Amino acid sequence: MNNLFKNLSTKHLVISLPIAVLMLLGALSYASGDHDEHGHGHEEESEHQEIVKGPHNGRLLKADSFTLELAIFEKGVPPEYRVWAKDNGKIIAPKDWQLSVELTRLGGKVDKFNFAAQDDFLRSQSEVTEPHSFDVAVTATYKNQKHQWKFPSYEGRVQMSAAIAKASGITTAVASAGKLQQTLKLYGQALPDPVRVSHIQARYPGVIRAVKATIGSQVRAGEILASVESNESMRQYNITAPISGTIIERHANPDEFTGERTLFTLVDYSQLEVDLQAFPSHVKQLKVGQSIAITAGDLSATSKIDYLTPNGEGAATVVAHAPLDNSLGHWTPNQSLEAAVTIAQIPVALMIDNRALQTFRDWQVVFIQVGDTYEIRPLELGQSDGLFTEVLGGLDLGARYVVDNSYLLKADLEKSGASHDH
Repeated sequence: MNNLFKNLSTKHLVISLPIAVLMLLGALSYASGDHDEHGHGHEEESEHQEIVKGPHNGRLLKADSFTLELAIFEKGVPPEYRVWAKDNGKIIAPKDWQLSVELTRLGGKVDKFNFAAQDDFLRSQSEVTEPHSFDVAVTATYKNQKHQWKFPSYEGRVQMSAAIAKASGITTAVASAGKLQQTLKLYGQALPDPVRVSHIQARYPGVIRAVKATIGSQVRAGEILASVESNESMRQYNITAPISGTIIERHANPDEFTGERTLFTLVDYSQLEVDLQAFPSHVKQLKVGQSIAITAGDLSATSKIDYLTPNGEGAATVVAHAPLDNSLGHWTPNQSLEAAVTIAQIPVALMIDNRALQTFRDWQVVFIQVGDTYEIRPLELGQSDGLFTEVLGGLDLGARYVVDNSYLLKADLEKSGASHDH
């Protein structure tokens, strides 16, 4: 993560959302890209005071004749603090003074650093992890006198009101544990449900006297389709629809003999059946009851495998059958589709919504939110199921992060043309 913010500004970083949002709700005020360029005096330096750098390109902190140079060193090593001390311009041996540094990050997490002597400086015993964005508190003790400094050092940090965030379509979620879905992609068709297809014959042979239904007719269960005069009793009886649905075949006309043929075929399209073709290598992975995510163009639905059968056409495949709700009539019989069958669930300690991920420099990042403040977080990622991704490092459990429209924040960071400096 050492070079993630290589180009974040050490000067003021001013970021703006799209002009339409600004015109609607006013100016968007961003935190400085790295306030480390602005100091605070001994104790609490002025925010607008220009930083003075030392010979090691570190920040100079002064108290009378006592001076510290505080630098983050990251050439060939993980980022670490290196600190030099002088009294009246003369180097003070590391054994003759003590130092502690505390970094308070967005959200309240505090990193405390202990130091050990090395050559003519003190070196932190732990890494200064990215992002290098925090409030810094430095305490140095020399000749029994304590010196303290406090100053902000921010980068990639954004201040945004709730109103602007809402108008920008920014949404958030809480990083939590969960289960990734291991899926198998199959292809197939939406077909009429076999149990919702009715082939209607005459109960008693006879002559058809009247026909009320035709191809395409929408009928309800119990509705009269035709009248037949029985050969045995010479009385007429009605043929009625056993289910509600659509007439797709008609083989009945007045004065015809019914015989034993099918007079009408009636289909209920309110529920279809998805038939998915699976190769023999997939058979062991498929089980009745597994969840399915079905898609066809802009349409999507979920279901579960109802039963499995060999392919009836002689191919060396297995067919997975699942019900498909079509009560709104959006799906079409014989429509081609694809499905993702969940064959396993993998528990992970922390995962995020993939919509939140942005590529920034050479890393995958998200923006966390604390109140009206947003800040970038570089991540170490693990497994992904296409919708969610495991987080191995860089984000705390319970952190609130931006999901929708995080690209607005990324775009404005890239516009800043900033650099990463300490």
